[in-house]
Parts: sequence; C-alpha cells; structure tokens
Amino acid sequence: MNTLMHICCAPCANRPIDLLRGEGVGVTGFWFNPNIHPYTEYQARKHTLEEYAKEIGMKLIIGGTYDLRPFITAVAGNIDGRCAYCYRVRMEETARYAAQHGFDSFTTSLLISPYQKHEVIAAVAREMGEKYRVEFLYRDFRPLFQAGQEFARAHGFYMQKYCGCIFSEEERYRKRRKKPEQPEQ
Repeated sequence: MNTLMHICCAPCANRPIDLLRGEGVGVTGFWFNPNIHPYTEYQARKHTLEEYAKEIGMKLIIGGTYDLRPFITAVAGNIDGRCAYCYRVRMEETARYAAQHGFDSFTTSLLISPYQKHEVIAAVAREMGEKYRVEFLYRDFRPLFQAGQEFARAHGFYMQKYCGCIFSEEERYRKRRKKPEQPEQ
C-alpha cells in the first residue's frame, strides 16, 4: 500500500511514519499547511520536515505556499470555529492530491496530537476520502505522542510552541500572561 501522509510538522510525523513503514506501508509526505503563521514559523516547520525527509529517504511533496490572506479571509467570520475549517481544507487537499496521483490511501500526522480534535479530524478525512474516492488510512497515533516528542528533541528538531495559526499563537501568549488569582489576606 502506498499512502500520502499529510504532515503538520516533523515532531508529530516521525513516529507515525516509522509505524506505517514497519507495517509495510509506503509513505510519501505531503506538506500542505496554509494555516501556519507567521512566515518564519511556516518556514521553520517546513525546513525541519524537508531535512527529516531527506534523512529517512522519504519523498516529500510541498503543496501550496505561504499565503496569510486566504486563511484569514476564510476564518474571519468565525475565529472560534477555525479548527474545523483548518482540518477540512488540509484533509480535502490531501485526499484530492492522493486521488489524482494514484495513491492507495491518505492519512495525517494530526492524529498523533492529544491537543487536536481527533474525532473531528477522522470524520472530515473519511468524508474527503469518500468525496475523492481514495481510502482514508485511519490510525490512532496518540499513544506515540510522547515518543515522537522525545525523538524530535533528541534529533534537534525545531519544536513549535503552538498549533500553527495566528490565533493559536495569540491564545498561547494570553494563557502565559494570565496569573493565578491571589488569595485574599
């Protein structure tokens, strides 16, 4: 089986790639992440993945380009619902590419994160698989999360501090600035 794996970043992808290869699945990486901002973050994640793909001899396809305006335009009316848009646009492009280029299936490294909406990602990916008539290769990669993070640190990968979009970065800083309430004296 030859699968196209949507990859959000090398820290999330390293253990799923290893697992699938261990099962005899041929994995081709697919970088398509129009949600990642700012440009320096987008480039750092992409560069780390490109270097890792070379290291392990994995073909990597770069889909799309950095383009802030379409992402912001798409989510501006519902910033709190941005994740649903983000999952949909990435799974649709991955399924479309997989179908058009003869892959047997597709999957995503997003399924490793305990911070993502796992069931929503899987449901959208199944829907896109049906739409484009290509199998969605489902695996619950979450048990591999810690090992993947440890592998990434040991290999000196760039480790991001937020999901990817400008709004998740904002949330990260807002949480950091919040201080616990002090008990009354």
